[in-house]
Amino acid sequence: MTRDYDAIVLGLGGIGSGAAYWLAKRGVRTLGIEQFALGHARGESHDHSRIIRLSYVTAPYVRLAKEAYAAWQSVERDSGERVVFKTGGLDVGPRDGAIPLEGYADAMRSESVPFEWLDAGEIRRRWPAFAVGDDVRGLFQPDGGIVAAERATAAHQRSARAHGATLVENSPVTAIEASGGEIDVVAGGERYRTRHLLIAAGPWSNRALQHFGVKLPLEVTKEQAMYFRPRDVSKFAFGSFPVWIWMDDPSFYGFPVFGEEGAVKVTQDAGGKPVDPDTRSFEEDPDITARVSSFLSRVLPDAAGPQQLVKTCLYTLTPDRDFVIDRLADHPNVSVAIGAGHAFKFASVIGRVLGELAVDGATRSPIADFTIDRPILEMEAPPKTYMV
Repeated sequence: MTRDYDAIVLGLGGIGSGAAYWLAKRGVRTLGIEQFALGHARGESHDHSRIIRLSYVTAPYVRLAKEAYAAWQSVERDSGERVVFKTGGLDVGPRDGAIPLEGYADAMRSESVPFEWLDAGEIRRRWPAFAVGDDVRGLFQPDGGIVAAERATAAHQRSARAHGATLVENSPVTAIEASGGEIDVVAGGERYRTRHLLIAAGPWSNRALQHFGVKLPLEVTKEQAMYFRPRDVSKFAFGSFPVWIWMDDPSFYGFPVFGEEGAVKVTQDAGGKPVDPDTRSFEEDPDITARVSSFLSRVLPDAAGPQQLVKTCLYTLTPDRDFVIDRLADHPNVSVAIGAGHAFKFASVIGRVLGELAVDGATRSPIADFTIDRPILEMEAPPKTYMV
């Protein structure tokens, strides 16, 4: 027996759950399919927290970030649960660092986003935990903060179901067949049919795309989140300490105390090794641990207490670190989103946009830079630039 739906979403992590929510909210008969259990820890969307910010290096990202905040507000209203917490956000690093702050300032200024330039003395005064030298400066944007990742994905799923979506878990896809403007999906031993297929499969994106003769130059890496018990936890208290990103190579980022009692989350961005998402281990990467520990001893020594917890996750990286949010040229009823290892803050708005592309064929959101056929994605061995 074939079951018919207006739209099928493959993958129910952050973006896919967002897509299911927004589709169902507008009355689209929606099926979401997840190959593992809902809320699993094998992909990219688990753990307590992700940074949300308006500070990005190009104006389209800043505009999309504004839409992200509005999208999360809709989720909060529908679910009755708070998922975004503003702490203020600090981009900080050496004046001659590998990630110049001027571009971020220019992009925010062009979109009328308020921010402050801070010198090292002011950074130390506001947040004494930072032991930065006078060669360091920062950008502070008061709207930066935290998206409660697992909580937000669960809120998407609850609200999607409340609006009529069907979500199935532990249903790996075994076949996808396109014919006559419709698509059949076989998953978990069941056959489903739809007019619109949305792929939000993260590390398994190419596996889904291969059914349409598409393969992207993606690199899947194993990353890790590390929680440390600060020597003086009061310096990192939620409500007084910001989320922050160290703007240099390597790049690090961290949070106030949130999710794990008495511990702060700090890690390196895009510091992991390439892996197969099906066979990768869940063990700690000692190289990342060493780099993070060394950084803390120099820049945030009060956070360099005992290590409390390590969690692993995956990044699905495009070579230019930009998103993919587009329809397939030869199959315009197939829409694809790939988050490039920094999309959770955008998960709800990308889910909404993905649904608009699927059902309406277009969106007003600023996604012109995120096409699936941009030149770098058509190269066999493209240069890789993972700084964001």
